[in-house]
Amino acid sequence: MTVEPADRIDMGDAEASALDEELALLERMTIPEGFKAEIVEGAVVVSPQRNTHWDIIELVLLQIKEVFGRRARTKSDVLLPLPGFRNGFAPDLLKLADDAEVDEKGRLRHRDVQFVLGVVSRETRENDYGTKLRTYASAGIPVYVVADPYSGKCHAFGHPDGERYESELTAKFGDGLDLAPLGFALCLATEDFPQD
Repeated sequence: MTVEPADRIDMGDAEASALDEELALLERMTIPEGFKAEIVEGAVVVSPQRNTHWDIIELVLLQIKEVFGRRARTKSDVLLPLPGFRNGFAPDLLKLADDAEVDEKGRLRHRDVQFVLGVVSRETRENDYGTKLRTYASAGIPVYVVADPYSGKCHAFGHPDGERYESELTAKFGDGLDLAPLGFALCLATEDFPQD
């Protein structure tokens, strides 16, 4: 993969090359049904996709399609190369800009991502609230929402600034979560979000 300067945030040539090799290997791997694999700080992480997990993703996807139209560009569990130390996440759900393009290897470009949803898995909870939060902010992803079926809460982060987001909104499952203050025109209905 040729990494363009805008994509090379804290990623040297050696790291970009290593990430490219790891992404290519991961794309060739056979992942068991019901699991997804991604690269988090150079380590391959395989996590289960439970029914609760998919139910939340589907509910958010339907709301995005309702607000932005059925042609809104969304992806689920597709590898997304990101800045930092060898990160290739597979977001549970993301929304791309209408004019988004793939790179020469057919991979998504992080600068085209407008919204990311992460649904917490017990095994990878720390990644959602730690590494992924910092990495998405560093990549300039405008809005990152974490839906946590264990706490029964959604956390929405916006206005990226370096490795952090300047804004955070929180709502309990059952309450609406208005993302407009973060620059994303969606009031997320959470009353049907299941809990574990």
